[in-house]
Amino acid sequence: MRALITGASSGIGREMARLLAARGYELTLCARREERLRELAAELPTVCHIIAADISDEKECRLLYQAVRGDELEVVINNAGFGLFGRFEKTGLDEELRMIDTNIRAVHILTKLAVQDFTRRGRGYILNVASSAGFLPGPLMATYYATKNYVLRLTEAIREELRRQNSAVKICALCPGPVDTEFNRVAGVRFSLAGLDAARVAREALDGLFAGKALVVPGAAMKAMTLARHFAPDCLLARITYHFQHRKAGK
Repeated sequence: MRALITGASSGIGREMARLLAARGYELTLCARREERLRELAAELPTVCHIIAADISDEKECRLLYQAVRGDELEVVINNAGFGLFGRFEKTGLDEELRMIDTNIRAVHILTKLAVQDFTRRGRGYILNVASSAGFLPGPLMATYYATKNYVLRLTEAIREELRRQNSAVKICALCPGPVDTEFNRVAGVRFSLAGLDAARVAREALDGLFAGKALVVPGAAMKAMTLARHFAPDCLLARITYHFQHRKAGK
């Protein structure tokens, strides 16, 4: 059994690697920071393959999948991603395009290739890390919220296609709220809500994936938010989101 994890060098990805190693999976760990990956691999009680790559580059993304594909590949976890805080006219276009390439195009490519292989084989698990942001319009983090909406809706649509084929392939979207990871520093924000423990989020995500859940939303507050959004129009949700976003501290 083998698993691929992108964004494995820290946060949720790192905790998922620890949990899958404990389950006996051979791991392929991918991120840009090779040294961090090697440090993680050294602590894990399983065979680990290290691939240092920038999956915002389509060529590197495709080469990554070619390196890991095969009958033993059972789990693909699309965890790599980042955010950016600020008014849309102020944030950098190049950085936003790199975010779109990482948060959307890389997830799309790896999901497409994995679904094609897994459906031919008749088994496999795909976990796409979206966000609670994917349920909402996101002023002051407009591009990030939009990317996570794409990941969420893509995953839900693929799941329905697989269900109608009676496929044994499982695909799940993880939609956490704030988590104690490096995301805050990279995005340039400080959340007003306390972040969930990354190990807890990783555990709930993998339990949900293997149980065949469509969606995993860790934490009571985020579960309540996903229900409450059905009772408010998008224009009001945008105003509420702006209020909470405005309380974050930019760089």
